[in-house]
Amino acid sequence: MSRLFTEQARRRAEELGVSQQVTFIHGDAAGYVSDEKVTVAACVGATWIGGGVAGTVALLARSLDSGGMILIGEPFWRQLPPSEEIAQGCLASSISEFLPLPELLTSFGRLGYDVVEMVLADQDGWDRYEAAKWLTMHRWLEANPYDDLAQEVRSKLTSEPKRYAAYTREYLGWGVFALMAR
Repeated sequence: MSRLFTEQARRRAEELGVSQQVTFIHGDAAGYVSDEKVTVAACVGATWIGGGVAGTVALLARSLDSGGMILIGEPFWRQLPPSEEIAQGCLASSISEFLPLPELLTSFGRLGYDVVEMVLADQDGWDRYEAAKWLTMHRWLEANPYDDLAQEVRSKLTSEPKRYAAYTREYLGWGVFALMAR
């Protein structure tokens, strides 16, 4: 819930020349419904706001104009982990937290939506995403060696590359799915 991210998004919209076309609202998205209908409603990586994918789709639909599009960013299993321990190594609470891609796509249909576009991270994209976090942690540690969080960040930076390579890279995928009501 960092205001830093909201401010960075505003600055980026200005840089791109689209600041007049978007509105940023800083707050808790759980249960949020727009006062005005929108053409695109999105939740990328936070489907906990609706209690999971189905609830988040229903929540976003309440803000959506007729003929609009929902964007959902969600992890999926590239392959089912053989154990709960491996699922937890992927930072999932359990195997049941995510679906394999075919089942995730089917679930959107059961909710009354067609998948009209999807962008899936490949392993190279995942690698770059994860490694960028490690670089950020490293630079933060250089700039904040005596911060109260420094030891925790150091621990994460030490453990994350191995955890990622052992678990997430092989088992977990990520996609953004564009949905339109049937």
